[in-house]
Amino acid sequence: MAQRTGELIDNLQQTAPSIKVAAFYKFADSFGFQRLQPVLAKFCCSRNIRGTILLAAEGINGTVAGHPEAIDALMAFLHADPLLEGKFAGAEIKFSIAQTMPFLRMKVRLKAEIVTLRAPEADPARRVGTHVAPQDWNTVIAGQGVVLIDTRNDYEVRLGSFAGAIDPGTRNFTEFKDFVAEKLDPRRDKRVAMFCTGGIRCEKASSYLLAQGFAEVFHLKGGILAYLETVPEAHSRWQGECFVFDERVAVTHGLVEGEATLCRACRQPLSGFDRAHPRYLEGVRCAHCADDSKKHKAATERQRQIALAAARGDDHLGDAAALTAARNRARREALRTSDRRRHSAP
Repeated sequence: MAQRTGELIDNLQQTAPSIKVAAFYKFADSFGFQRLQPVLAKFCCSRNIRGTILLAAEGINGTVAGHPEAIDALMAFLHADPLLEGKFAGAEIKFSIAQTMPFLRMKVRLKAEIVTLRAPEADPARRVGTHVAPQDWNTVIAGQGVVLIDTRNDYEVRLGSFAGAIDPGTRNFTEFKDFVAEKLDPRRDKRVAMFCTGGIRCEKASSYLLAQGFAEVFHLKGGILAYLETVPEAHSRWQGECFVFDERVAVTHGLVEGEATLCRACRQPLSGFDRAHPRYLEGVRCAHCADDSKKHKAATERQRQIALAAARGDDHLGDAAALTAARNRARREALRTSDRRRHSAP
C-alpha cells in the first residue's frame, strides 16, 4: 500500500497545474487608457499574470496568462472597474489552456492605436463589417463573387491560410492600405470577406474598407482561432498552421500546438520544410536571415550559452518558456511516432 501511495505522489508531482490564457480586445470611444496603465500593471503583477496588454484612446487589446483564478479576477476587474466606465462590456474574449506559462513577463503599454493602421477614417467603435460566426464561414466564403483576403502579415500567412485566400504580402498592417489601393476596387469587388488570427485586425480592416466605399464587407468573428476551435477538421477549409504570438508559435485544429518553431536569430516562424533547408542551423540562422552575419553572431553566442546551461542542468535565463515548448513538442512527436508504430504493427 505504501508503495502505491508513493507512486501516486510521484505522479501528482509530475503534473503541472494548467495555465489559463485570455486573449481579448475592445474598441471604445475615449478609453481611459492613461489612468488605467499603472492600475492594470499592479493588478496583474500582484497575481503573477504575464503577457502583454496594449492601451490606447481607441480601446484595449491583450493576451495574458496565469492561474485560472487570477485570470478570472482580471476579467471581473475589467468589467467592473469604475475607470473603464463599463466600456469593456461586449469585449471579444477567448480563453484557452496551456500546460506551461507561455510568456516571460508582464507588460502594459500605452500606444497610439491598439492595432496600428494609421488611418483615422477606420473607426471600429462606430462602424465595422458584418461578423460571420465560425460555423457559417464556409458558406459565406463559397458565395459567388466573394473576394477572400487574409489580413495578416506575410510571415504569418506562410504557415497556413484558408484555401483560395489572397495574401496581401504585407510586412506590417499599415501596408494593408497600399494593398487595398493597388489591388482592390469597390466598383468591382462588391463582396469582400476577411480574416485574421483573433478578429481584431479585421475589425479595423473592415472599418477601413467601408470608409473606402466597399459595399459588403464580412469578417470572421473570433478569427482563425475561433474557427479552428469550432469547426471539425473534416469540414475545415483551413490549410496548415496558425501563427500565434507566444512560445507555442502555432496551433492547428482544436487549438492543438503545432510543429512550427521560431528562428532565434530573426524570429521568423519556421515549418518543417524551412528547417530542412540546407542553410538552416538550429538556434543560429534560417533561410530568411542566412546572409545577416550580425544576427548570426548574436544567435551563435546565445545558442552556446543555452548549451552550457543545459550541460549544467539549468535553463538559460530568459529561455524557460521556449525550452519548455521545445520539450513539449519533442514529447508529442515521440508519442505520435509510438502510435504510428503500434498501429502499423502486425
